[in-house]
Amino acid sequence: MLVVLLELVHLAWEHFHGGVRIHHFLTRSDMPAMSNWWGLMVLPVLAWLVTGRLQKRIALNTGGEDAASKFPVRVVVGFAGALLFGTLLSVSFTRGDETIAAYLFQCILLLALLLPVYRAECLLGFVLGMTVTFGAVLPTIVGSIIAALSAAMHLYVYPFFVNLWTWLKRR
Repeated sequence: MLVVLLELVHLAWEHFHGGVRIHHFLTRSDMPAMSNWWGLMVLPVLAWLVTGRLQKRIALNTGGEDAASKFPVRVVVGFAGALLFGTLLSVSFTRGDETIAAYLFQCILLLALLLPVYRAECLLGFVLGMTVTFGAVLPTIVGSIIAALSAAMHLYVYPFFVNLWTWLKRR
């Protein structure tokens, strides 16, 4: 409900300050545009999916104890780090610092290879950090692509090379 309330405040502010904004893919006017009104549907669904996923993951890791009241530190750090990163990327873009925004975007691709940013809390933090500047749809698409890259590396590529290395050492 907090996400819905914050998005309603965001949209009301936009409405009374020039109208609700639209965002074009790749910031090109010949590409399709998405209205910030979509945030009223995308953000609550994303928050609901993420909190459900977190509750299941925490319940599995704590042996079925009360998952709703215990958030591990790494969940909070992952969410806060992604929120901060999304906010920094948005602020640098809004200020017109395209160079910094480009470096930050390249940095997040590198972080996706090194850290497990595919986790649900990271996606939600990243999307929420960028929503005011880019709406909810574009950050969700970009964040999902980054999460998929990170998941592929951490869940498939790295274990493959670890198993290959282990197999080669036995020979």
